Formats: sequence, C-alpha cells, structure tokens
Amino acid sequence: MPKRSHRRPIILTLTLVSASALALAGTLPASASASAAQHRPTADPVQRGLDHLVHEDGYPAALAAVTGRDGRARNAVAGVADLRTGAKAPVDGQVRAASVTKSFTATAVLQLVGEGKVELDAPVDTYLPGLLRGDGIDGRRITVRQLLQHTSGLPDYTQYMDDLVANRHRYHQPRALLDYALQHKAAFPPGTAWRYCNTDYLVAGLLIEQVTGRPAGEEITRRVIDRVGLQHTYFPAVGDQTIREPHPQGYVSLKPGEPLLDVTELDPSSAWASGDLISTPSDLNRFFSALLGGKLLKKDQLAQMRKTVPIPADADYPKGTRFGLGLSSQPLSCGGLMWGHDGDYLGYAVYPSATDDGRAATIAVTADPGPAKRGRADAYRLLEASICR
Repeated sequence: MPKRSHRRPIILTLTLVSASALALAGTLPASASASAAQHRPTADPVQRGLDHLVHEDGYPAALAAVTGRDGRARNAVAGVADLRTGAKAPVDGQVRAASVTKSFTATAVLQLVGEGKVELDAPVDTYLPGLLRGDGIDGRRITVRQLLQHTSGLPDYTQYMDDLVANRHRYHQPRALLDYALQHKAAFPPGTAWRYCNTDYLVAGLLIEQVTGRPAGEEITRRVIDRVGLQHTYFPAVGDQTIREPHPQGYVSLKPGEPLLDVTELDPSSAWASGDLISTPSDLNRFFSALLGGKLLKKDQLAQMRKTVPIPADADYPKGTRFGLGLSSQPLSCGGLMWGHDGDYLGYAVYPSATDDGRAATIAVTADPGPAKRGRADAYRLLEASICR
C-alpha cells in the first residue's frame, strides 16, 4: 500500500507521533520495560540497527534476514512480539508484506507476457474491454506496461476510502475498490508522469484473472510462490483475518502519545493484488534473489521489468530511486544497485532488496504508521548497511 506523500494508505485520520513520544515504557508491560532497560550495545551492525529501531525509534519489534554473496543466511530480531505480554519477537516471523505484493503480481503478469498471452504495450481494453472509463480515464489509452510502471494516471482508490483502521474488519470486493477510483478524475494523461498508485495493481490482478480464468492469488501462488519454494508466504483466503504462523503483533498510533493500537487481525482485502501478501523476511530474500537470478522470468521479460523511469523528487524514497515494472532500484554507497519493493500496511512496514551478485536483505518493523518520523529513513539505512556490510 502507499505511504507518505504518494503512498500513504487510506488512513486519513492517523498521525505520526514524534520520535520517542510514545515511549515504550508507557506501553510495554513491566517485564518488557525491564528488558529494555537492560539493553546493551552490540558490535554486530545488523543487531545494532535493529536495536536502534526498537529503542530509539520506538517500534515494538524489528526483524532482519540477511544473505551474503556466499549464500550464507542469518536472521536477527529485536523487541517484543506483543506489547501486552512482553513475549519475545519470533526470529523470521511472518508479517503483512503489503506492497511487496506488487512485485509478485508484476512477475505473474510478465510470465503471461513471456507466454504470449499478454502484450506489455497493448491497451488494457484488449483484456478488460470497457472496464476503465471515467473523467480522463480510458482503458483504450492505458497500456499494461503503464499499469506496472505507475505511469497510467489512474486515481488511487486508497485516497477515497473511509478510515481503514475503523473499518479494518470489513471485506472489500476488488471491483468495488476500482469503483472508488473511477469516480474521480485521472491524475494525468497516461505515460506523461509517474505516481505511485494502488489502482494500477488492482487492475493488474483483474487482468491476471481475465487472462487465466483463475483467481489472482491462486495464479500468483502457482506461478511464483510455489515455483521458488516460499514455504511461509501466502495470500490470505477470503475472510481470513489472521496470520497463520509465529508472528509479532502489528500496531498503529491513532494519536500522539497514546498507546499503540493492536491491528494484527484485519481483513486485508482492501489491498488485494496490490498488497495483501503475508511472508517472512527470509522468504522475501529468496523471492528477490530468485527473481534477479532469472528463475521466475525469461531474459526479455526480466529486462523489461528492470527498465526504470525516474520518480518525482518529492516522492518518499531514498535519493536515486527509480521504478521499473513492480520493481525499484536504488544506488548503493558501496557501489552498484539494490533491487526490491518496500511495503507498508496497517501494523507493519517491510523493506526487502537484493543485488545481482547474490546479496539480499529484508528489514521489517511492527508499527505502521510508525512512532517516529525518522523510522523509515533509519530502516532504509539499515537495509543498505546490511547489503553493503
């Protein structure tokens, strides 16, 4: 789902609390507060970064999975899984992966391109005739590529929905979500600008269903998740509001200074093909490594996926970020690029990336919106440090 500026989800009533104004001591049980007081610095840079996210930025928990060039993988964790009980956060626990889902959806669409069933530069109307019509909106002028690249100009349906926190247990049909967008004017003519838009991937999910004749989640599972053996990654079934395996709780802040609200259980249908995936940090590392390694797409389709465009300077991304088709690139201070797609949804924010030489890292935190404005920047710094170390 989107965050800040272009990508903040439909939580119009939420505000961020300043740095540590939410002071964990005010929300943690005594046992967890004592644990925080006993925290000691560590020499390990990844663990130190996670500790910073918890003890300085105020996230209840932070998780990391890191894979080196040699293929050796390690996991680390800091904080608590549950603010009420003070239980330790699970290593490599499941989290809502949010907009990381878009990379999975784009991969499935590009597989259909490789099979000759979809053309990237064909109009959306070729596959979904008459679906996209509205003020400045015409599916005969919007291409499949523009959907995956966020250059379609479609309005973002998430901006027009009721408060997601209050309605987090409500089920939304994909077609109803699209109606939220089509009632509004296009953001710009197709192909003339870039703007992060969840509607793009809602339509991509509908395209997958139309072309394959199967549910989008089922197709993405068969084509992507099962193909690379992601054993802890899945699309929730309709009505499933839980997270199946060991996981830290997810939280939001409704007002500055108030205790975090537990939103772990919710209906993720408002995100659907743009963001309802559940996964673990290590599974996300495996996915992006497999993707970059050519295990999911043919050479030509992977090259198209990695063909990037610049994004506006005011977009909430690290400097130098560019967008391809469900995949973004960021320059590394140690040289080269890392490729991935971050995501945030109610309760969780996830930052995965991988490189062409086999390195990968994923950082996940368990509050979104987070308790500190600098938390997102700190998570990105840790992500890069984990890749470069």
